[in-house]
Amino acid sequence: MAKRRDFIKKASLASLTALLGSKIVFGESMLEGYRPLFLDQNDPSKLFGKHKDMTVLNDRPWNIEAKAHLLDDEITPASKMFMRNNGIIPDKPDSESWTLTIDGESVSKSRIFTIQELKTRFRHYTYQLTLECGGNGRSEFNPPAKGNQWTVGAVSCANWTGVRLRDVLEDVGIKNDAVYIGYYGVDRHLSGDAEKVVISRGVPMTKALQDETLIAFQMNGEDIPLAHGYPLRLIAGGWPASASGKWINRISVRNIEHDGPKMTGDAYRVPCEAVAPGSVVSSENMCIIESMPVKSLITYPRSGATLEMDNVLEIRGHAWAGELEVNRVDYSTDFGTTWKKAALRKPKNRLAWQHWKASIQFPKKGYYEVWARATDSEGNSQPMVVPGWNPKGYLNNACHRIAVKIV
Repeated sequence: MAKRRDFIKKASLASLTALLGSKIVFGESMLEGYRPLFLDQNDPSKLFGKHKDMTVLNDRPWNIEAKAHLLDDEITPASKMFMRNNGIIPDKPDSESWTLTIDGESVSKSRIFTIQELKTRFRHYTYQLTLECGGNGRSEFNPPAKGNQWTVGAVSCANWTGVRLRDVLEDVGIKNDAVYIGYYGVDRHLSGDAEKVVISRGVPMTKALQDETLIAFQMNGEDIPLAHGYPLRLIAGGWPASASGKWINRISVRNIEHDGPKMTGDAYRVPCEAVAPGSVVSSENMCIIESMPVKSLITYPRSGATLEMDNVLEIRGHAWAGELEVNRVDYSTDFGTTWKKAALRKPKNRLAWQHWKASIQFPKKGYYEVWARATDSEGNSQPMVVPGWNPKGYLNNACHRIAVKIV
């Protein structure tokens, strides 16, 4: 028995070593059942208050997504909101001393604002805004695309409160040659080099000057959680979430297309024209992702649900379409052969996702799949299969599917 306990202890120690990526010195001295501190320090539910069922794709940097059924809330809570990071989350800063610099070739004069100045000088606005990672759905591409293998849960729609970027830029004074803005934040590079910028993306002036583009300081009525950009975050809903910079301390107004890290090469770009799977595409033939495509999600029930034959299945979910509105959502229970219309609500405001629901009576016992398909205001519908392949696995808006068993 003692030998068996010793074997189990050694096996557990080996597992912990593999998880940590480093040898646990004096690990043999740990008492049976002891829980090393690093396990809690790498637990997103403890670190960030995330739901225990969130899926961790990477912890250096942290990249975490929700399962579809976790996104059933009409307004996404922080506990179920995906995290996409390129660098190391900064230590919690002092908001009292935090400043935001507005500079660049196309401002009349650089200006520095404290958070208190932003809050008192400009009117506050609150919008419910959809943020989706450009790589959401990457795991379905074949041949596989490099990057975090997101399934369907790298999307959220929370209430964001802040001041309009437009109001701040107009107060500073922008020149006629302004074409782009670029943000800078204080997240740390994985190399530890303090001089390296982790990510600095941006948007054209037309997007920067929209009513809903915010310099946000609250999420869902409270301070933005540190993991999601405290104390200031740029929010540009409907575009890849990478355009919504976290922990921002500088916004540069450019007279050229912004060229910061993750703005050039193939980062957040897709081929300007369709290419064969596995193709190598030159940089000049890659176009920057702007408005995200139409998409929908079934959030209830969770995939794998079992239902008795005499019951009616109530399904529901969300749909969104980047800069556009969703005009209809249909569902299918016969693998896309026929479709029926679901009830669809209008968005709370522009760039918010829309809620839909339907009732299904199944004809007989057995296995079914429920598919959802959204159509936007310009007539674009979700494809039933993964759309055009691209080198980085962006913009997969194929129909969402869940499995249901009727007994």
